Amino acid sequence: MMPAILFVCLGNICRSPLAEAALRAEAERTGLDVLVDSAGTGDWHVDCPPDPRAVRQAMRHGIDISTYRGRQVSAADFHRFAHVFALDGENLKNLRRIRPADGTAKLALLMDMVPGCEGRGVTDPYYGDEAGFAQTWDDVTRAARAIVAELSSIRG
Repeated sequence: MMPAILFVCLGNICRSPLAEAALRAEAERTGLDVLVDSAGTGDWHVDCPPDPRAVRQAMRHGIDISTYRGRQVSAADFHRFAHVFALDGENLKNLRRIRPADGTAKLALLMDMVPGCEGRGVTDPYYGDEAGFAQTWDDVTRAARAIVAELSSIRG
């Protein structure tokens, strides 16, 4: 069965689309089949494209995320995805609150996947400059590599 992973931040226009893009790229690079998506706990960016700074950051790495569209996490996501990674502690709390009682997805902080970064959230670059988006890209790329390495070891 193909692994299914969802990344969740607040608005689904900065961090989680970059995490989705980083995992898609790493999975493609290694030949791993994985279902990847992203969502937000908030609803104010539903159907909106990613922040232009996130689009530019992904393009610096040869990835076009301009067609991604924001969406809000739903109860069905807790059944559709095996792993739901929150990009920070506040979103993890929100996910625990909205998760249906019969939800099967494992919830965790994304940076828990990166040795030495456990318990740390990915900083929200929204109110900052391009440097914040570069730092976000670095964080989500390290996490993507760790996820792919773990999934590859499980698959043998």
